[in-house]
Amino acid sequence: MGSKSMTVLLLVTVGAIICHVGCFTFEVGGNDGWVVPPANDSKVYNDWASENRFRVGDAIQFRYRKDSVMAVTEAEYKKCNSTRPIFFSNTGDSVYRFNHSGSFYFISGVSGHCEKGQKMIVKVMSHEEAWGSEKGGSSQPSSSTAAASFPLFQAFAASMLTPYLFSCAGF
Repeated sequence: MGSKSMTVLLLVTVGAIICHVGCFTFEVGGNDGWVVPPANDSKVYNDWASENRFRVGDAIQFRYRKDSVMAVTEAEYKKCNSTRPIFFSNTGDSVYRFNHSGSFYFISGVSGHCEKGQKMIVKVMSHEEAWGSEKGGSSQPSSSTAAASFPLFQAFAASMLTPYLFSCAGF
């Protein structure tokens, strides 16, 4: 019975650590924010997105004036179509949290801005993908070995990190 509770505690602890480490907010466009890019730099946002590593639990923040941001499907992204957004915000300071892995497509909601390059594709990795790429594909220790090695540490870590798990998950 004790090993089952230790395994559960380990899973909660590892989940909290992964979520806390993975919870990062990226600011789209840096100091310039979410703006129409210069005429000769229509891929600026996709270049920026490809230079960053996004994980489940991370968020991106869009800051803009007299504009908006939409999350759309791939087909709508390719057409710069903004009639059926998955997400829409025009508050000037919008945050979009990634709740699953995969590709996310963003465009400006202002007519003509998407066609001028104000659009972006973000590829989000699962925690497993991120773990494997950071560790060079090495395997993680088994939960039973870790549970047997660090029982007091696990209890302490779980009590300290569990609030971060809930804050990252949006609870």
